[in-house]
Amino acid sequence: MTSLVDRFHGLALRSRLALLVATAVAIAVAAVSVACWLLTRAQLNDELNTTLENTVASEGSVQAAWDQCFSKGSATEEYPRFAYLQIIDAAGNRCVASGSKAVKIKSPDIAVAGGLRESTLHDSTTDDGDAVRVHTTAQVLHGRQVVLAVSVSRPLDEISTSLNRLALLLSGLAGVGVLGAGAAGLWVARAGLRPVDQLTGAVEHVARTEDLTVRIPVEGEDEIARLSRSFNSMTAALASSRDRQARLIGDAGHELRTPLTSLRTNIELLARSEQTGREIPPADRRALMASVKAQMSELAALIGDLQELSRPDAVQSEPLTVVALHEIVESALGRARLRGPELSFETRLDPWYVRAEPSALERALVNVLDNAVKFSPSGGVVEVRLTAGELIVRDHGPGVGADELPHVFERFWRSPSARALPGSGLGLSIVARTVQQAGGEVKLRPAPGGGTQAVIRLPGAAHPPPSLD
Repeated sequence: MTSLVDRFHGLALRSRLALLVATAVAIAVAAVSVACWLLTRAQLNDELNTTLENTVASEGSVQAAWDQCFSKGSATEEYPRFAYLQIIDAAGNRCVASGSKAVKIKSPDIAVAGGLRESTLHDSTTDDGDAVRVHTTAQVLHGRQVVLAVSVSRPLDEISTSLNRLALLLSGLAGVGVLGAGAAGLWVARAGLRPVDQLTGAVEHVARTEDLTVRIPVEGEDEIARLSRSFNSMTAALASSRDRQARLIGDAGHELRTPLTSLRTNIELLARSEQTGREIPPADRRALMASVKAQMSELAALIGDLQELSRPDAVQSEPLTVVALHEIVESALGRARLRGPELSFETRLDPWYVRAEPSALERALVNVLDNAVKFSPSGGVVEVRLTAGELIVRDHGPGVGADELPHVFERFWRSPSARALPGSGLGLSIVARTVQQAGGEVKLRPAPGGGTQAVIRLPGAAHPPPSLD
């Protein structure tokens, strides 16, 4: 059994489907054929019984058989050849009518002859061994006080011949039906699995060539069509992801080149000074060291931003928790004040509680405030207002042009006015991603009177849940 199962699973899918269809049809045809044969046999037996019960031996035939056997007379009438006639007495003696075959007597026949039963219907055989159906009834001869058991029999081969022919016909039809079902099942399997073959070919092509532009034609709304659409969506998403990855790597390489070049130049100057023994003036040396530190800080920030953006959107570095947004804004403001000591900060922070990653949310808010600090003029004011879940950070800098607003959240994009300032162009990308993961939205817009407003909306509540009380 295990070997058969293994062989079955080793077949191609279309072969298994064709075999299953053929097997199912064979079982159904066999069941119908057997039922048809059994019903036909029962019907023929009922008709034979009815015929025997309705066949009444004429008194002349019975009298002739009586005279021939018991009165030593001569037979004057033959019983029809399609049935056998014999007379049985209570002692079990029998008298076979002329032209009939002798049928073996059974106990129900003797019971009828003895007056114990009125009639009986049963199977028996002739002395030659032919199967017959027997109907025995009690009959009284005219003018005599003699009760006789008259048996009328008919050969069962009348039924068996028809049943054998029917069985042969049904077997032939069943064989043709099974073969036809197998062929139809194979054709249906091939037609139905054609999209699967296309999908398999596409997957093999992608695995072999890494070509993610392959698309499968989609027809209909069935499961295969859904699978094809899912595959097309998957390859499109993979292609988009690969393009974004390639663009990220290219942009990261471009952004890393500038600080690395500056670092190499400064370090080479310091190394040449050590090798040649020519000291660099103290002021120039301090400037070189400050530049090295600045470039290292910029590299560290860029690497951190890249690590944050390389993390899949579905993966979170820490679980979402309910946090006090106003407290996180206050913490981010403390860091912003250190980076812009010459600036003034006007704040209004109403309580607001949101569900987010605390560290990621604080990093995003620091990036927003850093932008405001970066573009604010010396001695300027940065306005920070949090009301009803809406955080607005406004600076009084040069602002962002209308043609630049659609690009501010793209990775590595920097406005012309910001290219001379430190930064990687990844800060706002991280802000957008973090806010979206928290279920909110962020946008930049020109501020009335000049400058830029960063608007962040996060769903939440003005009061903490009971567990935080």
